[in-house]
Formats: sequence, C-alpha cells, structure tokens
Amino acid sequence: MSTNGRSQTLYPTRIDISVEVRTQVIAILNQTLASTLDLKTQVKQAHWNVKGMDFYQLHELFDEMATELEEYTDMFAERVTALGGLALGTARVAASQSTLPEYPFDILSGKDHIVALADRFAPYAKSLREAIAQTDDLGDADTADLYTEVSRTIDKRLWFLEAHLQAPETTSKDGTTIQEKVKAKSK
Repeated sequence: MSTNGRSQTLYPTRIDISVEVRTQVIAILNQTLASTLDLKTQVKQAHWNVKGMDFYQLHELFDEMATELEEYTDMFAERVTALGGLALGTARVAASQSTLPEYPFDILSGKDHIVALADRFAPYAKSLREAIAQTDDLGDADTADLYTEVSRTIDKRLWFLEAHLQAPETTSKDGTTIQEKVKAKSK
C-alpha cells in the first residue's frame, strides 16, 4: 500500500501493536481515507447536479450517502491517529491518491448519475474487503472490524443504487417476459 509519497511519522502510543504493523496499517488506512474523501465529493457532485423526474428522491439519497461517507472519513482518520500516525486527508492528497476514476462532468440525468456512482461504489467496496483481509492478516482486529462495519453499509448503498437500474421481470400470459418482448420488437 502507498504511504502517499510521504514518510510516516509515528507518534508515541501505548497501543500494543508493533511499529512495523502500525506503519503498514496506517498506510492502508490513509489510502482508504483518500478514496473515501474522493467518493464523498463525487457523490456530492451527483447530489448538486442531478436532474429529471426523480430529482428530489435522488438529491436526498445522494446527500444521505455523502453524509455517511463524511462519517467514514472521520473514522478512518481517527484510527490513523489512534495508531500514532498522521492522517493525510487534504483534498490534494485525496485527488492524487484515490483509486477511483474521475467523475464524469457531462451527465445530468438521474440514471446516468446512478450508473456513475455504482461504477465507483463497486471498486470502493472491493477495496474495503481487501483492507479487511490485509488488516486482519496483520493482526489488527480492531481496524479489520472498522473496515467490516463500513463495508456492510457500502454494500447496502451499492444495492440501493443498483436497485434503481434493475427492472423487475414481468411474465405475460404466454410465458415470455415483458423485457423479452421489448427486445424482440426492437430488432
């Protein structure tokens, strides 16, 4: 994991985790902090710019999601400092260290924002699960538990986004689905 191009200063702590392990966990946490800050700003981008028939519902949903992500940035940063590290949480660090793709600025519709956010929540969720395994392997159960807590909510939010994109399959009297009939007519 990256140390964000900066040497990590460890401050004194009585936590009974070795300096070597703390250094590795802090690097993982700072990487997550950068991606979480980036994701939060991308969700706010969608919140501010969504248009269309579902504007109000999506505007509110995106704001709720951004608020959750703000809480997670605080949790990750505070875990870094609890381990004696320096939380690297500026916008510049987030922009340079995030693992997420840039958010598209040429979209307005609710569906396009949902797709863009789902395309970012999925790799973010994957990175959280990887961090669970990494921090657990390093013997830091508390940090692994923090990642597990966040992972559950991020998976739920990804489900919320994807649910907007999934049309229910409705079967007609002849046994074909409405989606199959629409596809056949469009050919």
